[in-house]
Amino acid sequence: MKKLISAIALVTLSLCATAASLKVEPGITMSNHDWKKSEKGNWMGNNKVWYKLNKNDKTIWMSTDGKKWDKAKDNMWQSKDGKWVKINDGKVVESGDSGKTWTEASDWTWEGGNGMFYKFDLSWDLWESKG
Repeated sequence: MKKLISAIALVTLSLCATAASLKVEPGITMSNHDWKKSEKGNWMGNNKVWYKLNKNDKTIWMSTDGKKWDKAKDNMWQSKDGKWVKINDGKVVESGDSGKTWTEASDWTWEGGNGMFYKFDLSWDLWESKG
């Protein structure tokens, strides 16, 4: 009986240590996508508009040609499916009703107008996946 209790304790401790070592950031480790850190740090939204994040002040910048960048209106971008997305209170949130209601985006993930999937991690680095 002592051996059984010791074995159960060992297995439990092992499982706890394994779970504690997993650093789960929004979607990076728990996902069906093969994610890689974005080299350019920008993403395509709806209507072929490019966006990028200024990590210092969390402002969103937009460009139609990738050269001239302007601050995005209301600090938002639009995903492929037409949802508005923004950063609010340190989270990525989205709205399917033109900004009337906002909910936290699942895994901080959205699909770009080019079919790529994008997300931010907790350090606000941009990640991308071909889906």
